[in-house]
Amino acid sequence: MTKTPPKLTDRAALLRNRQRADLDRGMFLQNLIADDIQDRLSMVNRDFTNVAVVTGFPEIWRGRFPNATLVEDSDILALTAKSQDLIIHTLALHWANDPVGQLIQCRHALKDDGLLLTASFGGQTLQELRACLAQAESETTGGLSPRILPMGEIRDLGALLQRAGFALPVADSLPLDVSYETSLHLMRDLRAMGETNALAARQKTLSNRAIFARTEELYRQTFAQDDRLKATFEVIFMTGWAPDESQPKPLRPGSASARLADALKTSETKLKP
Repeated sequence: MTKTPPKLTDRAALLRNRQRADLDRGMFLQNLIADDIQDRLSMVNRDFTNVAVVTGFPEIWRGRFPNATLVEDSDILALTAKSQDLIIHTLALHWANDPVGQLIQCRHALKDDGLLLTASFGGQTLQELRACLAQAESETTGGLSPRILPMGEIRDLGALLQRAGFALPVADSLPLDVSYETSLHLMRDLRAMGETNALAARQKTLSNRAIFARTEELYRQTFAQDDRLKATFEVIFMTGWAPDESQPKPLRPGSASARLADALKTSETKLKP
């Protein structure tokens, strides 16, 4: 009998957090990333006519892609097979219980030679808060509880595209440094973003206030810059294409018809056995 793996995200809690988000004050990262995605697409020599955006905040995208299909980032995406030539999956993949499954669904929904572009938070995100919270809770209570979502490193996330069957996969990282007056101001911003704790294994009772007081002390001791506290947000962008016969493919090893030394106009030195 196959066991169902435990879910990482409490979907109901995630939706509550998003409903409480401040769409006026808390969407600065969402808007910055949306600007970046539009810049990236402007450099692609392709006109996209069937666009879908997978997002937890459709309000960000209605004005940018007025003709796009806006899709909720649920476990089963509301997409039909080979219906899109562009899918944007934005700031939702890090909350997915099955990120590979999300990518596979996107690939099936793309037409041949269609493009997927994703943006998600990477493993360096909130590294300062994560370290201080963990030490503060350990000192205060003698234990640890899940408080900040574990996020993938760029190498691991890039490999997911290959596992999902995408061609020509590319991943790159954009680190963003933000500063706050206190760690409490950072936590308020996370609430405004809809990015507070929605882990299925999170502690569901009120936390000891001493944990947050000690977190502030540790944060200020370790990560203060000009009397403000540094917070890192790492955004990992990934692109991949639905396979198509027209795409360039690597040559089979040993199939070259010309020598590299001839192309470089140099002599070839053979290695000694």
